[in-house]
Amino acid sequence: MSPRHFLTLRDLSSAEFERLINRASELRMKHRRRENYAPFGQRVLGMVFEKSSTRTRVSFEAGMIQLGGGAIFLSPRDTQLGRGEPMEDTARVLSRMVDVLVIRTFEHEKLERFATHASVPVINALTDSYHPCQLLADMQTYHEYRGSIRGRTVAWIGDGNNMCHSYINAAVLLGFRLRIASPDGYSPQAAIVERANDSVELISDPMAAAKDADLIVTDVWASMGQEEEQQQRIKAFAPYQVNAAIMAQAHDEALFMHCLPAHRGEEVAAEVIDGPQSVVWDEAENRLHSQKALLELLLRDLIC
Repeated sequence: MSPRHFLTLRDLSSAEFERLINRASELRMKHRRRENYAPFGQRVLGMVFEKSSTRTRVSFEAGMIQLGGGAIFLSPRDTQLGRGEPMEDTARVLSRMVDVLVIRTFEHEKLERFATHASVPVINALTDSYHPCQLLADMQTYHEYRGSIRGRTVAWIGDGNNMCHSYINAAVLLGFRLRIASPDGYSPQAAIVERANDSVELISDPMAAAKDADLIVTDVWASMGQEEEQQQRIKAFAPYQVNAAIMAQAHDEALFMHCLPAHRGEEVAAEVIDGPQSVVWDEAENRLHSQKALLELLLRDLIC
């Protein structure tokens, strides 16, 4: 039987996404009560990272250890991938040694090739097209603060990047309205927007996008691999900074989220990310708990 992969949020049903959010909060409470919950005895997570990471790496490693298993981190310099071994061959070999694989890479197509040749579940820990694990944590965090996000309005202000694409998928699955405000030339991919039907609205004015929103979200203006575009992007994105004026347009109880790392004074003002409406630290912590819930879902047949 083919393994179940998690390459985008579209690999979940709406009901599964909602159950996963609730389960993640249960696991967070278990962890805070220091309950012993270790169903993954002797199970191993392999982590193949072509991009550096803080939150993704630590949350997956810590999560697998807390569940009773172990994790092995592999960068290109630690494996034959760095010497040109085909991704397909690495997928076949690692599948015979570990129980689940997490991949963090550049091209989404490379992740799909890896999953096609893996015989264990593969999790997308970020590609240039999608970052679905971050959305699990974001949606868990919103639910813990404000309840269901169904029928609410979310404003994405900034680059139409992998995070924005994942918010589009989340809007479809969880039933919220998503307004996207991006500079000309930095909009999300048209094909992904089209698949969202009427869940998504593209608005050029960030103030209009934030009007009465329940959640404001942004990301860095230049992601990893875009450093050469830094100055060009600073100029294009300057009017799209999430600051007090933007937050004032939103609902009084609106939350602010950012997947981190953040550049204060660029995509977000310090008064916002360090202010009372910011939930970025809970959002970061929830990577740990939401990914443990995801591992449970994908490996439920292996739970001791």
